[in-house]
Amino acid sequence: MTDQTGDHAKAKKSARKKLGPREGTATRRREILEAAMKVFATKGFHAGTLNDVAELVGMTHAGVLHHFGSKGNLLQAVIGYRDSADSSQAHAAYGMSFFRHLIDTAKLNSTRPGIVQTYVVLSAEAVTEGNPGTEYFLGRFDGLRELVVSQLREISPAENGLEPAELEAAASNIIALMDGLQVQWLLNPDSVDLVDATVFGIEAIVNTVMAGSTRPAPLRATP
Repeated sequence: MTDQTGDHAKAKKSARKKLGPREGTATRRREILEAAMKVFATKGFHAGTLNDVAELVGMTHAGVLHHFGSKGNLLQAVIGYRDSADSSQAHAAYGMSFFRHLIDTAKLNSTRPGIVQTYVVLSAEAVTEGNPGTEYFLGRFDGLRELVVSQLREISPAENGLEPAELEAAASNIIALMDGLQVQWLLNPDSVDLVDATVFGIEAIVNTVMAGSTRPAPLRATP
């Protein structure tokens, strides 16, 4: 006689495997990530604890570890979670559309201070010794710089364009501009219009690149 109950249970188990992680697990992981973003944004990685995260989602320390394995893994997941949507959109834009995307990103960031704060805190802490986010941010800035340089080349004049080192400097300035304005805005939102200041800075750099070597250079030392 066949054990139909046992066969049915095996079939259900097999079906769950084919479907991948259960929806409840995915939802729980997302809740943990959002809680960790809040904790790391307000306390930083070192001061923020897994107990702080667990308390926000009504779990135990062990429960958080069950989903992410370690505090370092959780940090990496938080950074990736925060970055995923913005990164995919940036890589889909070209030339002037790319720089308009950067402006759109500043507009979006002006509506989500919590996410911006998470990025600012974690990127700043990445310069400290032994921080698990260091490698990620090194790669992120290298990748961003390469991406921005490639788009600056798209708008650079075929003749009398800037030298490669100058395009690298322009790209680094765009990244620094956006990150630095975010810090000022977080500290005192009334003192900085995040969007207008971003537009002004990016337009100045883009116009300089488009002018190429024919641009006026009043700040350069005279020979």
